[in-house]
Amino acid sequence: MPKNPPRPDQPRDKAGAKVVFWLLLGLVVLFGGLYVAAHEVAGDRVPRNTTVSGVRIGGHPQGEAAQRLQAGLAEQVQRDISTTIDGQPVALDPARLGLSVDYDASVAEAGGERTWDPARLWDYFTGGDDLEAEVVVDDAAFNAYVAELDAEHGTPARDGAVAFDGIEIRTTKARTGQALDPSDTLAAVQDAFLAETPDVVALETADVVPAIDASDVQEALDGFASPAVAAPVTLAFEGSEVKVFPADYTAALSLVPADGELVPTLDAAVLADVVGSKVTSGAPVDATIALVGGRPQVVPARPGVTFDPAELEAGFLDVVAQPQGERRLELTAKVAEPDFTTKDARALRVREQVSTFTTYFPYAEYRNTNIGRAAELVDGTLLKPGETFSLNGVVGERTEENGFTKGYIINDGILVQDLGGGVSQMATTTFNAMFFAGLEDVEHKPHSFYIDRYPIGREATVAWGAVDLRFRNDTPYGVLIDTSFTDSTPTSSGAVTVSMWSTKWWNITTSTGERYNLTQAKVRRIDDLKCHPNEGFGGFDIDVVRSFEPVGDNTGSREDEVFHTTYTPSDTVICTNPDAVDE
Repeated sequence: MPKNPPRPDQPRDKAGAKVVFWLLLGLVVLFGGLYVAAHEVAGDRVPRNTTVSGVRIGGHPQGEAAQRLQAGLAEQVQRDISTTIDGQPVALDPARLGLSVDYDASVAEAGGERTWDPARLWDYFTGGDDLEAEVVVDDAAFNAYVAELDAEHGTPARDGAVAFDGIEIRTTKARTGQALDPSDTLAAVQDAFLAETPDVVALETADVVPAIDASDVQEALDGFASPAVAAPVTLAFEGSEVKVFPADYTAALSLVPADGELVPTLDAAVLADVVGSKVTSGAPVDATIALVGGRPQVVPARPGVTFDPAELEAGFLDVVAQPQGERRLELTAKVAEPDFTTKDARALRVREQVSTFTTYFPYAEYRNTNIGRAAELVDGTLLKPGETFSLNGVVGERTEENGFTKGYIINDGILVQDLGGGVSQMATTTFNAMFFAGLEDVEHKPHSFYIDRYPIGREATVAWGAVDLRFRNDTPYGVLIDTSFTDSTPTSSGAVTVSMWSTKWWNITTSTGERYNLTQAKVRRIDDLKCHPNEGFGGFDIDVVRSFEPVGDNTGSREDEVFHTTYTPSDTVICTNPDAVDE
């Protein structure tokens, strides 16, 4: 007999388990279907009883709910916010305040977003709240608008200040301002922004305390400004002393606001200039040569005493605020040597007049002005061996600012007016002084037609930016150029003289050939309103020879130099316009 015979009820238990399994499966399917259906109905919809800032948006999908909210709030977001600022009515534009509504965020906050959360699905059918819209603030726009309101309805705070005016101290009183509090103002206008029936918002300005108040001003006066102008500061340069006075150095001092106080500051460059002007030896001065009593003399070089501006800057602010008796700053002096020493100047051996030349000119005020100004600028020029003289470089552009006026020049074979007319007289005189000093001709251009007051074949013209007179000192000695000038008058000619001083290196002789290649003048009739009539004469070629004979230590030789000049005819000019003026 088997130990464990099968029980007769076992098949019935298996059948029951299957029934339970299928029953549970059916319930799962049923409820799953209901859950899916609920999600399809409510998954992305706002709970049915929801309002946002008084606008009913419940039961609608997110996008539609956002549109409904925007339409429902259209009037509120566009209307001005009624306020008073210190009792004065002021309407505020929400857009300028930077206020706007984020409609999508407002709907999402109300529950209008797709989800499988069962609690959220249940909330759709049974829930819904009265919510406020999500208001967005553009901080930059808000702050800018509040600043405008402060400017119109408030009073700006004014910092106290201390400034120097020579030895006087000028103070500016601090002033408490009035302005809206940004955080309080924002909270108040946000509350009224979307309200259905907003009350008038009462805004009040509050005190704005200046960053620099009266106590800060007084502290700056007592601690720095008043001591700074009380007495001079002594600067010690290794044995010599220089006093700088408040009237000199206060231009370099200022007090600037920083972290709630007035801080002394120093303009180091201005102070260095002030102190530099007080150091009597100043910057080094090169030696030079000048005529004294009609004889060339060496003007000795002078070394200069210099100082380290950084050392001055580092110690001055502390010293200037000290009591009397303690206002002393030790500085390390430096000796600056000149570039061109007395020994260098003496080595130039400028001892005698090696050439001189004078030209004369008829009366004209423009000649007095222009030739005299050019002579003034050339006078005292020192050419070292190897250096090249440029008349344009020394005289500069002929402008009114440079002391020149309009006068006649030659242009296209006729006389016209331009600034600097007459300077060619100075060029011709200088050229001849160079010629007889035996210097090297680098550039010169004769006038286009012959002018009989100049030496034939030995004259030069100049034009700024186009034609120059240049020559090189090719001797081993220095050359000092000296000029003298006499004004012309209605009854006497003017004169300009150029002399050159050096040690003679060459004896110069010259010869002038006969005129050749003669050409005839033409007659030109000019119908311009500006016309200068002229009686013409013919042109010709001419040759001038310069011969060199060595002198003194000069053991060299130099071939004769030929200066060839072609003068074009000076045309006869007839002014045919009856209204022409002689210009």
